[in-house]
Amino acid sequence: MLAALLAGCRPAPPPNTVFTLEDVPGKVIGAMGGTPSERLASELGQARAFVSGEEMMYSLNAGLIDCAVMESTVAGELVANTAGVRTLSDPLLIYDLRFALPRENDELLKVVDAALATLRSNGTLRGLRDKYFSGRRYTYTPPTGVEQRPGTLTLAVPPDSPPFSIMDAEGVFSGLDIEVARAVCDILGVRLEIIEYDAWELVTAVRYGRAEMALGWLPSEGEEQLIHISEPYADVEHVVVVRR
Repeated sequence: MLAALLAGCRPAPPPNTVFTLEDVPGKVIGAMGGTPSERLASELGQARAFVSGEEMMYSLNAGLIDCAVMESTVAGELVANTAGVRTLSDPLLIYDLRFALPRENDELLKVVDAALATLRSNGTLRGLRDKYFSGRRYTYTPPTGVEQRPGTLTLAVPPDSPPFSIMDAEGVFSGLDIEVARAVCDILGVRLEIIEYDAWELVTAVRYGRAEMALGWLPSEGEEQLIHISEPYADVEHVVVVRR
């Protein structure tokens, strides 16, 4: 009886004000901290970072945030387990991530695509994507018994593009693109060498032979004719969750 009375005294959350994607800009937007969703939220409105999806859904239901931006698989799980919330029907952003490789090196494209197929089938690509886009725990384990070959594949990455690539104070790179490239090199039995490049120079670095690989960009018109583009290593869809 007391619990019912207390529940009756609890203030109702404010009504939902986000009904379409056009309503999102300028709002207070929740996102998982350290993921691309947080960057999207900060570009669209006032971002609030959370350490857990459950905390974010509580804040949404309580009216502490107007909406939440997250990767679609995470949204599906959270919405299914949280009363009073729903996902907008239109996705906020859809894109995939791929390798850029030298146009003249058909063999490299072939072996990279084959390595990606192996990493996709054994769950490595899904695990790494969920680690960096959904905040889930995942630890990559290199394969055993791979014949080591002489040679190095050079990866061009920017030093300040989390969660794809980031360089710490000691000059050590980490991020999704680094782990995916290293996993591919592990399968091929070669070393990975990382060189720092500005984000807008990645395709140029591959095209002119300064690096064999760059990852994670959306090619502009005409770039597909200058380089090889691998199969995707991650497909990403960001959605908006609101109160009902």
